[in-house]
Amino acid sequence: MTTSPPPRRPPVRSRDALGRPLPPGTAGVAPLELPAALPPPAALAAAQHLLDTGLPFQAHEVLEAAWKSAGDDDRALWRALTQLAVGLTQLARGNVPGGLTVLARAAEGLTPYADGHLHGVDAAGLVRWCEHTARAALDGRLAITDSTATDLSRPGGNGAPADDPSSATVALRPPRLVR
Repeated sequence: MTTSPPPRRPPVRSRDALGRPLPPGTAGVAPLELPAALPPPAALAAAQHLLDTGLPFQAHEVLEAAWKSAGDDDRALWRALTQLAVGLTQLARGNVPGGLTVLARAAEGLTPYADGHLHGVDAAGLVRWCEHTARAALDGRLAITDSTATDLSRPGGNGAPADDPSSATVALRPPRLVR
């Protein structure tokens, strides 16, 4: 009996802070080394930390792992949270149309959870954040700069950021996932 060798995996390609592949041999952001699935509070805390430190692509990976391992009761919530992180990643990359499309899906997926706080998630506040961010982008007031990935500090709470809504620009900032 002969056995064939296990399939060779291609080497993992380095990625930048927003998950874009880098040329071979270029150092990038270290890949996440987390368990396959974290319990909901740990997944939310890890994702929030990654969002707050300008790593929305990595936050999406944490949330996606939670989505893939979630039960039927909350799978749609985790999918919507993953979409929110993907939308933020796309906006930070400068892909405004793609980011808005994914944020709209995230808001739609979060809406059924807006009356409660499953796992402490502030779904109503996240829907407001998605809508406010989309309005600012469509009005041309969303400030997306090269420093967005490392300067995503935010005021407290969801809903409209502390920026004056009548001001010329609104900074792209991550939302608070839980209250």
